[in-house]
Amino acid sequence: MPLTPVHFFSHGSTAMLGEESDSADYWQRCGQAALDNGIEHVVIMGAHWVTTGDSIQIATNPTPAKNPIGGVHPSKYVPYHLNPDLPMCNRVQQLLQSAGFNATPNPTVDWIHDIYLILIRTFPKQCPPTTVLSLNARFDPHYHLRVGAALRPLRHEKVLFIGSGGTVHNLYRNTWGPLLRYADNFAMEAPPGDWALAFRQEMEDAVTKAARKGSGVGLRKAVTGLLKVPRYREAHATDDHIMSLMFVAGLVGDVEDTGDAGSEGVEIGAEDWELTNMCNTQFTFGRW
Repeated sequence: MPLTPVHFFSHGSTAMLGEESDSADYWQRCGQAALDNGIEHVVIMGAHWVTTGDSIQIATNPTPAKNPIGGVHPSKYVPYHLNPDLPMCNRVQQLLQSAGFNATPNPTVDWIHDIYLILIRTFPKQCPPTTVLSLNARFDPHYHLRVGAALRPLRHEKVLFIGSGGTVHNLYRNTWGPLLRYADNFAMEAPPGDWALAFRQEMEDAVTKAARKGSGVGLRKAVTGLLKVPRYREAHATDDHIMSLMFVAGLVGDVEDTGDAGSEGVEIGAEDWELTNMCNTQFTFGRW
C-alpha cells in the first residue's frame, strides 16, 4: 500500500484528556481517517517512558494498567480498554535489532497518559492494536531519528505511526494560577512569553520550510537542529517532549519522501495554548 501518514501530536497536560479542544477534535478526525483507510496497527513513541544505557524497549505487557492522573475524572479514562499488539511488538523488535539497536521487550511496564490520552482521543470507540516504544535517556536526537528510519518500511503495511510530545513543553515556566483559580487549563490572563512564541515559530519553520523545498532528508536536518536554537532550553527544560519528533522525522525524512513530505503534505491541523506557555501543535506528515 502507499506510505501511510505520520503524526506528531502535542499531548499537552493531562487536562487535555478531560477538556474539549481543537486538538482533541483533530485527533479524532485523524483516527477516523486512519480507520477509514484500513489501518490495522498503531506504533507510538511518547515522552514519559525512558530507558537507560544504550537500550530502547518495547512494551509487551499483555494487560497493561494505566498510570493514574490527577485533575481528570476517572470515567474519562479508566473504562478504556488498552490493546497491546504483541505480534507487532515482536516485528518492531526484530527490525530495530537488525538495524543495530539494543531493543528489548518489557513485559511489565504500564502505559502512561502521553500514550493513552492520545489513543482515547484519537480512537474513542476502541483502542486499535498498539505498540508502545520507549525513549532512550541519552536523548540523542540522531538516535531517535534512526529508530524511526529503521521502522519506516512498516508505513507500507497498514501501520499508523504517532509521536506524542510537545511543541513548547516546559512545566517550570507554565502559569498555573489560572488553572487553580478557574479550573480552566486554557485560561490565559496574559499572552504567552516571547520565548514560547519564538520557539513555536522555530518548530513550524523547521517542519514547513524543509517541506516546501521538497526534501524529506532536509526535514531530518531541520528538526535535529531545533535543539541548538537560542530559545530551545526555555521552551523545553528537558529533552523528552521533543524526541518523538525526531522519531517522526526518521519515518518521513527519506529520499523517497520527497513529495510525500512536500508543502501540501505537512499539515498543522490544530493548535491549543494551555497554562499560558504550553503550546500544543498537531502535525501530520503525508496524506491518505
